[in-house]
Amino acid sequence: MSAVVPLEWRWRPRAEPLPARAAVAWGTAAGALHARLLQLVPEQQAGLSAMAGPELLVVTGETDALPWVDGIAYAGPATDAPGLWLPTIEEPGLALDLIARSLQREHPKRQPLLLWSRPAFVLPLDRLLPLSPALLARIGAHWSGGRA
Repeated sequence: MSAVVPLEWRWRPRAEPLPARAAVAWGTAAGALHARLLQLVPEQQAGLSAMAGPELLVVTGETDALPWVDGIAYAGPATDAPGLWLPTIEEPGLALDLIARSLQREHPKRQPLLLWSRPAFVLPLDRLLPLSPALLARIGAHWSGGRA
């Protein structure tokens, strides 16, 4: 039986940026994005979804509806690999279908997958929730160590 060798690649600038469908923020930028989302009126929150982790906030929606704060980055679905989301301005230097198949084996039944360059991570986006004041309160409470 042969051992499975992990795929290795480097990131490179994308010749043509992907349309942004997700805002991705870490650390201070995540806190600033959270504060910006709290300022949105319900009509602006409609159509946006979010998920959070420790010092991470991801918001998805239509390009024109995504908020901006200093330090934020954007992602979008890869046109050549359904179910794979990538940074809008970078791409792996390896065929996307190979990467997508490898990631699907590692994360069965978890689609779509956000593949990020720095910090390097893979994040399933199948647990996004509609943006609401209640969700934002839960995220804030989670970050501060409380309960909501």
